[in-house]
Amino acid sequence: MMKSSSLGSNKPLSGQLYKYTNVVKGWQQRWFSVDPETGVLSYYLFDGPGDTIQPGQPARGEAHLAGAGICPSDEDSRTFTINCASGDMLKLRATDARARQEWVNGLRAIAEIHTKVMVANPPLQPREQLAVHDAMAQARQQLQATEISDAALARIIEAADSPFPHTDPDLLLLKATSAASMQCLLQCLGILLRQQQYATVTDSKNSSSENH
Repeated sequence: MMKSSSLGSNKPLSGQLYKYTNVVKGWQQRWFSVDPETGVLSYYLFDGPGDTIQPGQPARGEAHLAGAGICPSDEDSRTFTINCASGDMLKLRATDARARQEWVNGLRAIAEIHTKVMVANPPLQPREQLAVHDAMAQARQQLQATEISDAALARIIEAADSPFPHTDPDLLLLKATSAASMQCLLQCLGILLRQQQYATVTDSKNSSSENH
C-alpha cells in the first residue's frame, strides 16, 4: 500500500515495499518514505501489518533522488530499480503492478524536480552535492552501529564479575562517559541534518523564484 501526496505539500510519499538485500537474505520488507522538499528517499525496518514507524526513528538507509533513474523491471510486473547518481542501486518490489506504477510515477516526478534544481543552481557541483548526501547517510549508519555498541557496553558493565558492579566508580564513569558521548554525537548529527535539509529547501525555493 502506498500513501501518495502532492509534491507541493510537506507530507512525504510513503508506503511498504520489499528491498532486495542479497542472495542470502533475499527480499526484506521495509517502509519507504520520500520527502518531496529535500528529494531524499529513506527506508526503515518494518515488520508488516500492525507495525508503525515511530517519530524520530532512525532510517535504515537513505538515497537522494536528484539525478536518479527509476526503471520498471522486465522480470515481473512488481519490481523496479532506482539507479542513483552516486552509483548506488536499489532493487525494490511493490505489492502489485498498480502499486509499482504509482511508485515509479511519484519517484520520477520528485527526481525530475530535484534534478532540475541541482543542475540549474547547485550550491556545489552535482557530484559533490551527492557526495555530501552520501556522507551524511553513512554517518547515520555509523552512529546506529555505535548506539548498538554503547548499549552492549552498558550490558557488559551491568553484568560484570565485580562484586559491586553498579557502584564501582570506574565502571560507572565509563558507562556515563560512553552514554554522554553517544548523545553528543547524535545531537551533532541532528544539527547537521537540519542544516542540510534547510539548505536544500532554500536552494529549491530560490531556484523556483528565479524561474518564475
